[in-house]
Amino acid sequence: MEKQRFDFRFGDLSILLLLAVGRVLISLLTNSEYGFHRDELAMIDNARRLAWGFVEYPPLAPFVARVSLVLFGPSSVGVRYFAAVAQGAAMVLGGLITKELGGSRRAQILAALAIAISPVSVAMGAMFQYTSFDYLWWVLVAYFMVRLLKSDDPRWWLGIGAAIGLGLMTKYAMAFLVAGVVLGVLLTPARRYLRSPWLWGGVALALLIFLPNLVWQVQHRFISLEFLSDIHARDVRIGRSSGFLVEQFFLATNPVTVPLWLAGLYFYALMPAGRRYRPLAWMYTIPLVLLLVTKGRGYYLAPAYPMLMAAGAVVWDQWLASLPVRSARIAAVASWGALVAGTVLVVLLVLPVAPVNSPLWKAAAGINGDLVEQVGWPELVERVADVYGVLTPEEREGIGILAGNYGEAGAINLYGPEYGLPRAISGINTYWLAGYGDPPPKGLLVLGLDSAEANRRFGPCRLVGRITNRENVANEETTRYPGVLYCRAAIKSWPEFWKNYHWFG
Repeated sequence: MEKQRFDFRFGDLSILLLLAVGRVLISLLTNSEYGFHRDELAMIDNARRLAWGFVEYPPLAPFVARVSLVLFGPSSVGVRYFAAVAQGAAMVLGGLITKELGGSRRAQILAALAIAISPVSVAMGAMFQYTSFDYLWWVLVAYFMVRLLKSDDPRWWLGIGAAIGLGLMTKYAMAFLVAGVVLGVLLTPARRYLRSPWLWGGVALALLIFLPNLVWQVQHRFISLEFLSDIHARDVRIGRSSGFLVEQFFLATNPVTVPLWLAGLYFYALMPAGRRYRPLAWMYTIPLVLLLVTKGRGYYLAPAYPMLMAAGAVVWDQWLASLPVRSARIAAVASWGALVAGTVLVVLLVLPVAPVNSPLWKAAAGINGDLVEQVGWPELVERVADVYGVLTPEEREGIGILAGNYGEAGAINLYGPEYGLPRAISGINTYWLAGYGDPPPKGLLVLGLDSAEANRRFGPCRLVGRITNRENVANEETTRYPGVLYCRAAIKSWPEFWKNYHWFG
């Protein structure tokens, strides 16, 4: 009897999923080297008091963070799990876009790996940020657009609308991509879909998903627009937007993938094979122009590059096929070698792998300032707890902890219960909306403010401690405002005081 033979060959999707799983595992294995970033500490606090909106961002990312906390607790690996998964999913979608455009298996693998080694993508898989999921929704919109334009099935507009709605519930910058989609439809033969009820159904679905946050914004007088305007003015003032174009080549994308995404843009914009996909060229160029004109930061456009790299992999694959066998082998080896070099570069400089204060860590921290902000938060809370412990019973009665920034407030609220500390209050961002507590504090431990301002607002104050960390890393907490102050908080009317005590950061 002939033995049954089993075929263990993997399909294209299986290979892409395996690559994504590998990417996620790498993130999870390295995500515990340092502590939480200040942005993550604020996100965890917001996740514990869910709402339909927050000053800093829409509600989807805090909701995902809440799920992480329920499933895994407040560990860095657990909190960052879904951020890593989002980046793995973006890899898979990029490979699938390549497949839809006619790319071979090797082209799909190239596209997925090129997306995986984008510095922004690597960083967003190593920290929990709302931008981690914003990246995914942009790629999902692009994938649905390719499916729409290839199949000419207008029902894909529902998928596009759902992805846009989720994007708007994650980061308001999705509006830039929406502008690209709108003009991509109006300026190409895709305008025929304007007569389709499915397009308008997609619009309605996006608005329906976004509606709860829109209502929240109306109730709070569009405070997030005020926040975004203030933050943008600050970024322009200190020069964070001055390198926007240059940063597209080494921050928004890995330098070794630049030829790939340029080829992808050429495919969508000019190649005959890309004619039906012209709207995707506008989905890149419109956000590019808008962000350039409005002085956006370099990484804001990073989610637009996976769809370009996906098409660029098709062009690369066709180019290799057109070469003589020997030349094609040499070109393929050079291409994969460049990809390996780009991977090594981004791992060393972006992934949290080097021991703190090692030469490699210092070099990486000089480029990636987020690494410095992941050091010292538990020690900060320990110093505050030490001070709290030596206060007299009269001083501790009714005392509050006032933080000057959201990292300090988030750290106190995460690690403070272990030491019996009261919850922190702050005038920054969503902490201001949370209020000052009931009853109001009778005295304050103040951190993150200089003594002159503290005396003016809450005086009289005295210095009772200093913030340090075990690694002696110089960051904002240890250099700018390292003092812990005890203030009597002689405030006659807390409601009147709090009404004007808020700022954005």
